[in-house]
Amino acid sequence: MPTATRADREAGCRSGDRAGLGILLMLVAAVFATSLSASAKWLLTELAWPALQVVALRYAVHFAMACAIFLPRQGVAVFRANAPGRLLLRSLVLILATLLNFLALQHLPLTLTTVILFAGPILITVLSVPMLGERIGAHRLVAVLLGFCGVLVVIQPGGVGFDPAVLYSVGSMGFASLYYILTRMLAGVDSNASIQLWSSGLASVVFLPLSLGTWVWPESGTALAVVLFMGVCGGLSHIASTGAHQLARASMLAPFTYAQIVTASVAGYLLFGERPGAATLVGCAIIIGSGLYLWWRETRLS
Repeated sequence: MPTATRADREAGCRSGDRAGLGILLMLVAAVFATSLSASAKWLLTELAWPALQVVALRYAVHFAMACAIFLPRQGVAVFRANAPGRLLLRSLVLILATLLNFLALQHLPLTLTTVILFAGPILITVLSVPMLGERIGAHRLVAVLLGFCGVLVVIQPGGVGFDPAVLYSVGSMGFASLYYILTRMLAGVDSNASIQLWSSGLASVVFLPLSLGTWVWPESGTALAVVLFMGVCGGLSHIASTGAHQLARASMLAPFTYAQIVTASVAGYLLFGERPGAATLVGCAIIIGSGLYLWWRETRLS
């Protein structure tokens, strides 16, 4: 039986270290994503700021940070796009996903909106058929149907506990899923720097003028600090997630994306006194189970 050489062992260690760092970055991305949502919810509910303004400020700070990071190293050439039409569509889809998510945060618990968003991989599986030419086998179909049942348990359509605001969250999940499909289609076509600058820059250009009519100026240093914190967390979450996928396979990282449900539950309880209801917990378990089953199946096929 052949034995592993020292070079093989060292290569394996390096691969394991990269994967471990990728997983760590994915967990860090979950913390930043939750911090972004919690900050936005605080501005929307505690200060009653208009959703358009909160979205505009979230992307304006993100855009300023992205410019500070990428422009000194790459110059204005970073704005050049190889697929401008597709990149523009991706940016618009991201804008709609963010706006609907912030509208949902005005009325719904942080944990509930996060759980609904995590049904995204189920919808991505469905959208990958017409948009990416992939096929759905029996196992994928079972996972999709199971995840859909989990969403129904969470939103309780037609039930006493149904809140129409969940439609904002479901819409946000739909646009976010389309956003990830378009991101796959742009892989290797445009750089991450160009994608970040286009997305945050376009959102700033669109929402800043629209928000001027109902603009509310920060009346305290705390409000201004939360605005800056929200924008920075949005940018850092994207950077950490991108870095994670550069270090480890997506199939390896998939289970760790569900850490955001844990961080959202903790933030919702500590900051807003929210306690997830039984329907949210049951639906969450079903959605996570279907997502993990998809991940396990894809890992086996790989």
